[in-house]
Amino acid sequence: MLFREHDFVISGMHQTQVPVRRIAAIDLGTNSFHVVIADLYSDGSFRRLDDLKEMVELARGGLGKRLANDAFERGIAALKRVKILCDSYEVDKILAYATSAIRESENGGDFIQASIDQIGIKINAIPGIVEAELIGYAVQHGLKLSDEPVLVVDNIGGGSVEFILMNNHEFHHLISKKIGVSRMTDILKPSDPIRQDEIKRLEDHYASELAELKPILKENPTALMIGSSGTMQAIALMIASRKGQTVNVTLNELTYSKTDFLEFYDSFINLTEKERLKVSGMDTKRARFINTGVVLVHWLFENLGMESLKVSTQALREGIIIRYLKNEISRIITAPEFDDPRRRSVFELLRKCKWHEAHSSHVSKLALTIFDALVVDLELKTGDRELLEFAALMHDIGYHISHTDHHKHALYLIRNADLKGFTQDEIEIMAHVARYHRRSTPKKRHEEFWVLPDEIKERIKKLSAILRVADGLDRSHYQNVQKLYVEITLDEIVLLIETIDEPHLEIWGAMRKSQLLEGLTGKELSIKNGSIEG
Repeated sequence: MLFREHDFVISGMHQTQVPVRRIAAIDLGTNSFHVVIADLYSDGSFRRLDDLKEMVELARGGLGKRLANDAFERGIAALKRVKILCDSYEVDKILAYATSAIRESENGGDFIQASIDQIGIKINAIPGIVEAELIGYAVQHGLKLSDEPVLVVDNIGGGSVEFILMNNHEFHHLISKKIGVSRMTDILKPSDPIRQDEIKRLEDHYASELAELKPILKENPTALMIGSSGTMQAIALMIASRKGQTVNVTLNELTYSKTDFLEFYDSFINLTEKERLKVSGMDTKRARFINTGVVLVHWLFENLGMESLKVSTQALREGIIIRYLKNEISRIITAPEFDDPRRRSVFELLRKCKWHEAHSSHVSKLALTIFDALVVDLELKTGDRELLEFAALMHDIGYHISHTDHHKHALYLIRNADLKGFTQDEIEIMAHVARYHRRSTPKKRHEEFWVLPDEIKERIKKLSAILRVADGLDRSHYQNVQKLYVEITLDEIVLLIETIDEPHLEIWGAMRKSQLLEGLTGKELSIKNGSIEG
């Protein structure tokens, strides 16, 4: 698959320019949370103002399991400190992206909700392939590259490792593998010092997981690796110290050879933790678990034909900023033409409210799939299919006013937007279905709902029940659910899903909002993940 990056200039000095926006980019990694505060400029450039790194070790206790209580609390406490920094800079927008530890944990959804409720930070849990893309943007921005391909290896210290085969303007391949230091340390629990049989087990596992890299590199050969992330920088700093190199300004672009690394490896791999702490350049916070990462780099050099490694100090957080710049500043918004005044009117409102297009469009498709399966059970009206589609497209437009109570703001916006081609009842249905996509279900105490005719209220309940589940299935806002098939039995509604990455967050999101649908159908909802034929 080929991913091409459009030309996009990130440059410029800002002595006389006024920033158009100030944002915070937060990388919620497995080992640490890292935030960068940056000013954005109209020429597509940005300037870093401040940053903060908080070590949290979310994976302590195992990735793919529940976040342990103390890890959960460490993470929330760290985010509170991050929010204080953001508030002190009066940022306009916070972009928080979570990777494997939160995404794969059974209570990752609870952590995301706690962040919203306690701190006011909305976290996007991204799949590994999106993480790889963002890292690719950061490396293109931070390093001098050419048309020749390089292999970027990022985030080896976390739960997953991202591999990006790319050059200065395009991505050839994006791959994410669950072989990060935190994960492998938790699985292997290596001795101190690590034994040869444990190294062999690691190497065999890496060989199995990374088998697909060899044919990819045969098509696009390169001998240069780009190493990004804290563990890669820690290794580079120790090698630089061995060679007497000065790196007190920056590690960015620092390059070492395969020979340099192998000499370092032979002197380092058999050390105990206490001995590792004494190595010049050692990051003391990584001494306990760095060995599995050192073995991975050794395997990459020995098995993929790599001859040198160059360090990039820019990673996911800078990629978040660059992607935001691409989407918000360089994008030219063009209005699609629709002959149907209803659809045209809805899309005019969506554009005015700067809608979350990818998420809302995906939720709409999921909702219609569920609608089609439940036509008989819920006695759904044919015309309500289109109303559900429009309500799903508009369900998050309340963010244009505020994150807090955005479902209620959506109700207000849709009712007062003067949408063309709809009857008053149809507008009420769309507005209330959007309003009930989250939080409370329809209640007698909701005055605007309760005064509606009984037949309209019943239609709203049925459609909002569907939308609630569909919205939950894209809880990450990254379209993790790629296929959806609905099976209806005598006493059960079974959603069969096929996902890009771990499905825990989507299943959690849908199940926590399933009660209305279960009540209306008298059937229990269940969700199963796996390959869907056809």
